[in-house]
Amino acid sequence: MPPGAKEVLHFHQRSNQFFFILNGQATFSIDDNLIYLHQNEGLSIEPLQKHFIANESDENIEFLVISNPNTNQDRINV
Repeated sequence: MPPGAKEVLHFHQRSNQFFFILNGQATFSIDDNLIYLHQNEGLSIEPLQKHFIANESDENIEFLVISNPNTNQDRINV
């Protein structure tokens, strides 16, 4: 994710998601709480939690996101 990029605030009705930061620092907003993750840190997001990921740093971030079940047709933008 390039510097300055961020997702739109959204939630999933059924999907759990796990984000793991491979490189860089990511900023997450989860239900209006900001959480900062660094390399080799991760977090889980439960269904119905409003969230987005952002890159507020000057360097690219690389991350993995694992969704179960998949988020196909399960994303609702706020």
